[in-house]
Amino acid sequence: MRRFAIAFLATALVAVGLAGCGSGDDSSGSSSSVSGSSSASLSGSITVFAAASLTESFTTLGQQFETANPGVKVTFSFAASSALAMQIMSGAPADVFASASTKNMDQVVSAGDASDPRVFATNVMEIAVPPANPGKVTGVDSLATSSVKTALCQPQVPCGVVAQQVFTNAKITVKPVTLEPDVKSVLGKVQMNEVDAGMVYVTDVKAAGDKVKGVEIPADINASTNYPIAALSKSSNAAVAAAFADYVLSPAGEAVLTAAGFQQP
Repeated sequence: MRRFAIAFLATALVAVGLAGCGSGDDSSGSSSSVSGSSSASLSGSITVFAAASLTESFTTLGQQFETANPGVKVTFSFAASSALAMQIMSGAPADVFASASTKNMDQVVSAGDASDPRVFATNVMEIAVPPANPGKVTGVDSLATSSVKTALCQPQVPCGVVAQQVFTNAKITVKPVTLEPDVKSVLGKVQMNEVDAGMVYVTDVKAAGDKVKGVEIPADINASTNYPIAALSKSSNAAVAAAFADYVLSPAGEAVLTAAGFQQP
């Protein structure tokens, strides 16, 4: 009996030791899986409402976030920040709001639909013209010429607000031939040669590649806008919403945004 008890005790000690080793391995694996943005605990889907100018960069960030978190699905709705803010305050189901304007984010926060927004990027304006530059646009002053057909964002849209600030700084008046609902629509008018110029962001010119030509605006008259992001109060997946916002603000998010032409706040 004594020999049996000793053998049983030895076997139990070995089992405990093996369990301890296994536990250490699992802990190490878990730590590795949650390093950076990845977490095995994240799952489910979220909908991100984001400014139209974030289309390319956020699509990339969404793909990277899903790769880091295999159980997660990110769906985007891109439009003018002013329109997205109105949709959120009207009860549209969404989990994250990334705005091209602090004003529109503040509206959402004041309505109780978000809290603690954080600025993750800034952007400045640039003139987009067709590659052949038929209007011979050389700078902002060219847009004040009646012969130059110019597309602008609607005045309540962030890109329209920032464009007007540029015109005020330059002390000129621009009469657009069309007012578009968001910055990508302005860019589209330029790409289709329907206008001679469009006021967009530097990131939009970069994203368009050789489909448009950019005409830089001098820093002393240019204007910028901040981009805040926040998880929404009525999110149906608060953990993933918060994690995505964190990812946008992480070094990985910064790298994608900088490559797209955004500036850091």
